[in-house]
Amino acid sequence: MAETPPVNRAASDTEPAPQLLVMPPTPAIPSMVWPGRAGEPAWAIPVQIAPGTQGYAVFLPMVPVPQQAPAATTPKPAEATSKPTEDATSKPAEGATSKPAEAGDAKPAKPVATTPANPVATTPANPVAARPADASGDGATTVPAQANGGAATFPVPAPTNGGATAVPAAGARPPRPWEDRGAAAIHIPPPVTIGIAGPYRPAPTPWQTWRDKHWRGPSAAKGRAVPAAVLTGALGLAIFVPLTRSGIGWFLGWLVLVAGIVAAVRRTAVLERSERWTRIGFAAAALALLAIPAFRNAWWLVTFSVLGALGCSALAVVGGRGIRSILFSAVAVPYAAVRGLPWVRNHLHATHNPGIARRVGFSIGLTLLVLLIFGGLLSSADVAFSTLLGRAVPDLDGGSVFSWIFLAVMGALIAVAGTYTLSAPPTTSSLDTDGRRRFGLVEWAPATSALMLLFVGFVVVQFAVLFGGRRHVLTTSGLSYAQYARSGFWQLVAVTLLTVAVLGAVARWARRDRPIERLLLRILLGLLCGLSVVIVASALSRMWTYQKVYSFTGERIFVMSFELLLGVVFVMIAAAGVRWRGRWIPRATVGLTVLMLLGLAVLDPENYAADRNIVRYEQAGKIDAWYLRALSADATPALTRLPDPVRRCTLSWIADDLAKPDPWYAWNLGRSQARKALADLGPNAVGNHADCRAADQFDLPKTRR
Repeated sequence: MAETPPVNRAASDTEPAPQLLVMPPTPAIPSMVWPGRAGEPAWAIPVQIAPGTQGYAVFLPMVPVPQQAPAATTPKPAEATSKPTEDATSKPAEGATSKPAEAGDAKPAKPVATTPANPVATTPANPVAARPADASGDGATTVPAQANGGAATFPVPAPTNGGATAVPAAGARPPRPWEDRGAAAIHIPPPVTIGIAGPYRPAPTPWQTWRDKHWRGPSAAKGRAVPAAVLTGALGLAIFVPLTRSGIGWFLGWLVLVAGIVAAVRRTAVLERSERWTRIGFAAAALALLAIPAFRNAWWLVTFSVLGALGCSALAVVGGRGIRSILFSAVAVPYAAVRGLPWVRNHLHATHNPGIARRVGFSIGLTLLVLLIFGGLLSSADVAFSTLLGRAVPDLDGGSVFSWIFLAVMGALIAVAGTYTLSAPPTTSSLDTDGRRRFGLVEWAPATSALMLLFVGFVVVQFAVLFGGRRHVLTTSGLSYAQYARSGFWQLVAVTLLTVAVLGAVARWARRDRPIERLLLRILLGLLCGLSVVIVASALSRMWTYQKVYSFTGERIFVMSFELLLGVVFVMIAAAGVRWRGRWIPRATVGLTVLMLLGLAVLDPENYAADRNIVRYEQAGKIDAWYLRALSADATPALTRLPDPVRRCTLSWIADDLAKPDPWYAWNLGRSQARKALADLGPNAVGNHADCRAADQFDLPKTRR
């Protein structure tokens, strides 16, 4: 028998080792005892598994049957001198030839492999298979021979060591594709690791990668501070906040929620000193905006105030400097509310008293039961106490219960988001990176110059209208001055918003490496900012003129305030372009928005609009009674100055809204002043739908009765 040729390790080492999966034992599929001897390596057929394959692969161990006869020995190289047969097609390795078996010898051995009754392969104690010992030191492994002297064969991969081609014995079956065609000594490839692998997991998304790097979340902790903050937030919103009315409860509920969060994270929050004061400023702005529902009753002003308070609260929790990080804060708060639920639950499990949640729930239920029983008995015993209790406690109906549950859930989720985020704030600085300067002069300069020239032409026309007055408008457009003013306001608002977007995009992506690029960029952007301020002034002038001719409304006053805010933003962009430092603009814009809403609350826009309509009625004899009828209670002090029947018509809906008293947590200054004004007028000062039949047109004449 020829000497075993050496193994070509260079070729095998460069190939990646295949990954083999073995199913762990389960109750449905019991485990089995490894059929090999202790310490014997396990071999399996190497396979290639396509990426994305889900599930497990099962491999059966191939263990040769122990033979009674001694194993065939490898003769010395000098004895291997037999001539090759006619079937030999390859050149012997290093001059050694393989002697064919005689026809009278024993039949070729069949593959022998022991398989257990349960065909589930289990891993041995040591899942890493070591290389079998090799006496010859050349890396080849010899399989024990059969009793007849033939080599035991079983499915193994063909070697890639360039060995001699196997010469089959006379009468032997053709070799299978998976069998080794080498000499009697079968070369087994290097062993691979056999272990237990989990299910297939897809590659992480960019969001998961960013989260693992910049927002891993707080570590597991124990204590009652965080669960107490969540409970405080839930009770604060459920008890104080009135959903159907504006009132002081919005401020009180949010104050309780903020106090619970601060008490829970005051020792765990890690923020820089400047960032800490910035977060405190955003929290104070949110509380200030939520104080507006306690003083004003206009639905649109209350709505924008609550939305602004939610945005400031998100910035107080998550933080943010640039546009992207500020927008990210609005998305991060709902995400933290859901992701923080298991973290809060772990606080309950890690406390010294695991049953604290059950005990607190039992205590709350028992307290409510006691108050319900004894409160009902005491209220039925005394009428005055029943009246006082009815004002303090809202009606128990289906809508009230649903609103309590909704507010409690929202308060708990907001508290979870606040404590989870402030305990380990995300690093939002990675979101506010500088944009890639991908656009050169050829890309951005022509478009920006064309827009600048277009603005110049528009501004020239506006100056002509400004100095030419009504006669110039009538002769050039054929419209009245009021119609001309109304026709272009909303278009100018859209132009202003788009111009802000264009300025931001050019400042972010335009190259400014060379001095000529920086100079041209400053000139064009500065001119655009200046011309945009003129366009803003034109829009404000148009709306003011339109309201003087027709009527003032609270919504139009709000739109004018927003347009004025955009004009200030253009001035800030122009100032930032001097030294190319504009990171402060997004936060400054948020602060100006808060100041705008607070300024509108001080102005009392609906009362101001009603007052201007009354002045117009006194001067021109026309009034929009239908609009004044739909105003909130804020306009009542001004509407009481109207004569009959306009006053009776305009106060009809407001009186119906004020007929139901407010609970203490829904106290509102506007409604309180309106009730006092109606009480001073007397019961006959308010009319009904019949009194409004005279107001059958938008401009009711003064002399009509």
